Amino acid sequence: MIILQESGTSQTINFIPREYTNGTTYNVKITNESTGSEVYNQNVTSFTENLYYFQHSDTFTLKEDTYYLLTITSSEIVFKDKIFCTNQTVSTYSVNESEYTPHTTQNEFIFL
Repeated sequence: MIILQESGTSQTINFIPREYTNGTTYNVKITNESTGSEVYNQNVTSFTENLYYFQHSDTFTLKEDTYYLLTITSSEIVFKDKIFCTNQTVSTYSVNESEYTPHTTQNEFIFL
């Protein structure tokens, strides 16, 4: 799963494609998983190669706490993955951020 943020700046997607041919036109499509609407559709002729994986950077229009489907195709599907958009830092991510407050109790039990 790829983690991106709701941001107006450029972000990078790292991926390992099933196959890659330099100079081929690839279609990068991001679809909202719950509504099925396309939020990003771009034709790309090259990706940035970094050691054993590739990168695609652009500004994506995403909404926080939403899942998306990423599909990269040429004549067939080259890469597929899910994207989750959050503005929390990944290392401290919590689904209960600002929603859950623990209940404290004295727990005074008497054992006989």
